Amino acid sequence: MGWTEGPVVVRTPATSANLGPGFDSLGLALTLYDDVEVEATGKPGVSIEVDGEGTEVADRGEQHLIVRVVRRTYDILDDLAGTGPERRPPGLRLRCRNRIPHSRGLGSSSAAIVAGIVAARELHPGGELLGDDAALRLATEIEGHPDNVAPCLAGGLTVAWTTPDGPRLVRLETKITQVTAYVPEQRLATEQARGLLPETVPHGDAAANAGRAALLVAALTGGLDTSVLLDATEDRLHQDYRAPAMPESAELVARLRAAGVPAVISGAGPTVLAFTSASRVDSIAPGVGNGWLKHPLDVATRGARVVTGESTLRS
Repeated sequence: MGWTEGPVVVRTPATSANLGPGFDSLGLALTLYDDVEVEATGKPGVSIEVDGEGTEVADRGEQHLIVRVVRRTYDILDDLAGTGPERRPPGLRLRCRNRIPHSRGLGSSSAAIVAGIVAARELHPGGELLGDDAALRLATEIEGHPDNVAPCLAGGLTVAWTTPDGPRLVRLETKITQVTAYVPEQRLATEQARGLLPETVPHGDAAANAGRAALLVAALTGGLDTSVLLDATEDRLHQDYRAPAMPESAELVARLRAAGVPAVISGAGPTVLAFTSASRVDSIAPGVGNGWLKHPLDVATRGARVVTGESTLRS
């Protein structure tokens, strides 16, 4: 079996990690997508076209994140298949239609990483040798933690954890289907947000978050009435520590929660995620999100997938 001829298109969902108390473990896939078209070419070099988010990095060539991920996945597949890089088509062509906001806490880097892995697996003749567990392990190694890559790969609500043998995930069906993301113009690098976290936290805060995270999983999967979501999304481990880097986001979360809306910082921020429809937020607290880009979204039941023939890249 040879290399796939022609391009493949991979669609990856946005994701929201932490979901309040589930720091570095809980993640949710959302119906906001990037489409990435990748083609292995016989001409050496890299060609990249970007529409939407990320146009400022379109000229990075071999240093572009997706290109680096594709090349790294090729290396792993070569080892698994017993082939060498001399048998690869030397060039790559990328066309990206990016809808997921960058550096806003909606998993744009995880979407790029997963797109590169899925595309390389589809293009390479030994692609089936890289199973889903190995794909999760590779994506986590590149991203640094599994909470965003897990829902991007699997869809739905995921619980991710790390063992001595690597990361693992469980995918769960959710009772909640509608959420609203409030996206500011401000960007915030994940590394900057992580740098604000203390090395230790009070035992009482850790215990409170453990209980809230368990309650949140029960509420989101239908085990409890959704009215407990306000309590279930309470966090003491990361949001307050990060608030100085995103005061407007922290203030919006406080305003929404005061109005009875379960709201959290999405991932490392600064996007705010509300566990309800946009129309309900507007009816409870009209004007509360003014000045923010409002995305009414559903939970994405499917993770990253090849959609060649369905892509909106040419629309």
